[in-house]
Amino acid sequence: MTRLRRKALVALFLFTLFIFGTMMGLRTLKPSDGFSDLAPGLDSIGERSDRRRQEAAGDVGVSPGHFQAGGSDTKVVFSRSDRDYSIFYDVHIFYYLWYGSPSVDNKYIHWDHVLVPHWDPKIAASHAQGKHTPPEDVASSFYPELGPYSSRDPKVLESHMSQIEAAAAGVVVLSWYPPGVADDHGEPTEDLVPAVMDAAHRHSIKVAFHIQPYKGRTDQSMHENIRYIIDRYGKHAAFYRFRTNTGEVLPLFYIYDSYLTPSESWAELLTAKGSRSIRGTPYDGIFLALIVEERHKYDILASGFNGVYTYFASNGFSFGSSHQNWKAIKAFCDVNNLLFIPSVGPGYIDTAVRPWNNHNTRNRVNGRYYETSLQAALSIRPEIVTITSFNQWHEGTQIERAVPKKTVTRLYLDYQPNQPDHFLQLTRQWAETFNKEKDKWLM
Repeated sequence: MTRLRRKALVALFLFTLFIFGTMMGLRTLKPSDGFSDLAPGLDSIGERSDRRRQEAAGDVGVSPGHFQAGGSDTKVVFSRSDRDYSIFYDVHIFYYLWYGSPSVDNKYIHWDHVLVPHWDPKIAASHAQGKHTPPEDVASSFYPELGPYSSRDPKVLESHMSQIEAAAAGVVVLSWYPPGVADDHGEPTEDLVPAVMDAAHRHSIKVAFHIQPYKGRTDQSMHENIRYIIDRYGKHAAFYRFRTNTGEVLPLFYIYDSYLTPSESWAELLTAKGSRSIRGTPYDGIFLALIVEERHKYDILASGFNGVYTYFASNGFSFGSSHQNWKAIKAFCDVNNLLFIPSVGPGYIDTAVRPWNNHNTRNRVNGRYYETSLQAALSIRPEIVTITSFNQWHEGTQIERAVPKKTVTRLYLDYQPNQPDHFLQLTRQWAETFNKEKDKWLM
């Protein structure tokens, strides 16, 4: 009898040990890299409901749930508009304000963009020259549903924010020039920023700034720009701030063509020992450099930037925009405590303004190119993904609604057989997938 009891106790002990070991093993399993088997946008109603966790933004415009790697769970907010949509503050989208039309601006701006000649005169001679003549002939291979609009039209701004909300992107990254300054083909638009921020706020969307490489941009002028932006817009409820893994809540700035300024000059602004350092001051922030060539990553590190982004929507166009390099860039950033933000786009075609640049065209393939780009981005587990773009019509990277159009001289590309909002809906589906996957990564 004693022997049987002993055997029973040993068996019970072994069974308990087995159960304990199994449970511990299950707890240590990590979610697989990339995606779940569930296709984007096909999750159950219950799962969508779980993701729609309403988080109130703070009085100073701090968007909830912006964390660097190692932060807490990704947060989701409800839009404040009449639509029952969630938006995601870790999905950023590049936005342009440079368009004009006669009804608002007394002339077309940017829709009549010149055909940029090739730098080699022999190649330039074999391509069309001149400029476009709207409204039938616009400087894009696609035609906007709103027509060749003005960025100053309040109805256009409202439509754009509604579309961005529909796409679930929570942060508009606004192409920005200082007051009185513009790109070579446009006019100053800084005075329009308050209207953009007000329109964004009505949809619970935040606004970050994409500082462009205006003539004479230096570390000194950048110091003035940062002070101007924070002083003028920092208290607006739509002003975007990012919460770091150390708990700091800071403005976030994208710096386009940052490589044009020497790293020594950037270090004067972005390192603690710089002669005009903003570190530790009320003008501190998260500063992101554009990585184009591989060697740029060492300059970026020496400059004092907080992270990198890739911008270009043409896979293979540059080292930074090539999907196959993202894993290595992410590894470099992780080792050096930098944020890596890949940029994805629905396609690329800029031959309406650069007729000689056919070799960089990337066809949309009814959305498959976009989905491939999004999958490549999510596979490296980024903290933020940027979309290039909402409305860069010249380069054909827009996800804004487009319609079929044929004129005597032009046959525009379109999104058929899909609807005009096809790329907005794809963006929403993948934003929801991104959020779901991030919840797994942080388990």
